Amino acid sequence: MEKSILLVDDEAGIRKVLGISLRDMGFHVVTAENGQEALRIFKKVCPSIVLTDIKMPEMDGIELLRRIKEHDPETEVIMITGHGDMDLAIKSVKYEATDFVTKPINDDILVIALQRAQERIAIRRQLNEYTHNLEQLVREKTQKLLEAERLAAVGQTVTDLSHAIKNIAGGLKGGTFVLEKGIELSHRQYLMQGWEMIKGNVDKITNLSLDLLNYAKGTEPKYQLADPNQPAREVVHLMAPLAKEQGIDMSADLGRGLEKISFDPELIHRCLLNLVTNAVDACKSEDPGNQKKKITIRSRNQLNWGVEYQVVDNGSGMSNAIKKKIFQRFFSTKGSAGTGIGLMATKKIIDAHQGVIMVKSDENVGTEFIIRIPRGLKIED
Repeated sequence: MEKSILLVDDEAGIRKVLGISLRDMGFHVVTAENGQEALRIFKKVCPSIVLTDIKMPEMDGIELLRRIKEHDPETEVIMITGHGDMDLAIKSVKYEATDFVTKPINDDILVIALQRAQERIAIRRQLNEYTHNLEQLVREKTQKLLEAERLAAVGQTVTDLSHAIKNIAGGLKGGTFVLEKGIELSHRQYLMQGWEMIKGNVDKITNLSLDLLNYAKGTEPKYQLADPNQPAREVVHLMAPLAKEQGIDMSADLGRGLEKISFDPELIHRCLLNLVTNAVDACKSEDPGNQKKKITIRSRNQLNWGVEYQVVDNGSGMSNAIKKKIFQRFFSTKGSAGTGIGLMATKKIIDAHQGVIMVKSDENVGTEFIIRIPRGLKIED
């Protein structure tokens, strides 16, 4: 109650006289004759102001002040003191008493002390309202900013995707033109060139669709206790024939005795497959030194992590500028042949596992991608 006041004094006469004065000032007054009773009433009534004598039996006013402030630091407490209790009055201020008045109590001085207490209450209320309004304003502004960023990201995604589709459509249109010329002129070479152009762009559409579907799939890991070598072994088995066809040596160097950890083998398989596919493309690039191309998948125990995967190749490598962009939206080093979605999806999956993905690369030397997955749960022997 904002206009309620708790009056505490062990003298009944003072409680009666002061009670009348306080009611005349417009306060709802409750009284207590000692500190223990005052605490019980305070917790029940929750008055905004307490007016208490300093010297009382059992529990003095200083101890009552301390306990009230522990329960509700915002309660305004005015101390009543005798002329010889100035040290106690000063001590009460150190315990955050609002003010003190001396006996015999002068009504004008009491009014000033009560006005000061009410002003403090009003200022605190205004400050709380201002803080609340400011927090609400910050929340609203933050929400608007996040919404603007989301719309900007959607717009940029649509722009990038439209650019990729436009390139494919241009390729299809060019292939169709060459094919039609071949038909018109009965020119077999034109026919074959046009057909190859169309097939290549159909492949691009297929890859783009699959990449988009993979990226749009939920990446919330379906955790299970599994051998961390399982997805690496499967990717090597899947990609080895293609690598061999391209003249690339593919090998696995998998850690022995790796403990089973809790992760999503299917999602990690997808990540490793993306990285190996990129490695194959990097090794297909022209190499002036005619060096034998190699791709290696490694798995290792890693301190403070469950497992570390490494996908290493000695292909074309990347410049520092490109390394900074590879996980950005729709960025690709493959020109019109790439969508830039693969590494986006890979990072999204690793982030969902609360893992990390890093890259080391030098132009014309090769690239090493490193994935670290947390240990998670562990199988007990």
